[in-house]
Amino acid sequence: MKFECQYCNRSFVKETTLVVHVCEQKKRFQSQTETGIQIALRAYQLFYQMQSVGQPKTFDDFAHSPYYRAFAKFGNYCVSIRAINIAQFTRWLLKNNKKIDYWCRDTVYGEYLAQHLQVESATDAVERAVEHSIRWSEETGNPAQDYVRFGNDNVLCYAVTTGRLSAWVLYNSNSGVEFLGRLSSEQVSMIWPYVDADFWQKKFRDYPQDTLYIKHILEQAGW
Repeated sequence: MKFECQYCNRSFVKETTLVVHVCEQKKRFQSQTETGIQIALRAYQLFYQMQSVGQPKTFDDFAHSPYYRAFAKFGNYCVSIRAINIAQFTRWLLKNNKKIDYWCRDTVYGEYLAQHLQVESATDAVERAVEHSIRWSEETGNPAQDYVRFGNDNVLCYAVTTGRLSAWVLYNSNSGVEFLGRLSSEQVSMIWPYVDADFWQKKFRDYPQDTLYIKHILEQAGW
């Protein structure tokens, strides 16, 4: 009697050998619940969905795909950078015909992010900023509403470039306006693609109700 691996069909004389046996397919199936792999699976499925190719793809299809490693790398990359709106990011990559080898490049994500932040909903932007400030509060022991007011300016600039702090927050809160006013020219240059005053002032004029709502909730929250 022989014992066969259900993943690679390799046979073993002893059951104990089968138990400790690890092949590539077994590793892939064992890791399928990991966050990065789940992101990779959804990206893989969307890739075929947008091309209207065949039936919806399953994890078994994905695990046996020659593109598995590339998508898995992308999924883990999204986890590591805490990518914003991963589904939208994936759609953007596909619609813009970005080569999958480039999907994990910071420059590509930065290009997507700068565009996405200009069109996302104001509430999404504020919710993300508040969540980020709560994390800062837990780490420092300071009130969350003081994040922009007393946080390190270089750290705050980085938060802007990674989408944690949106122009919706910076231009519509007292602490945000104060922060922008105290930055050096180098720091302003760093965040300018994300806070371009001409673009955002027009945005606020085009969406007056959203702007008033955001100002109100940020004022009420002590920002």
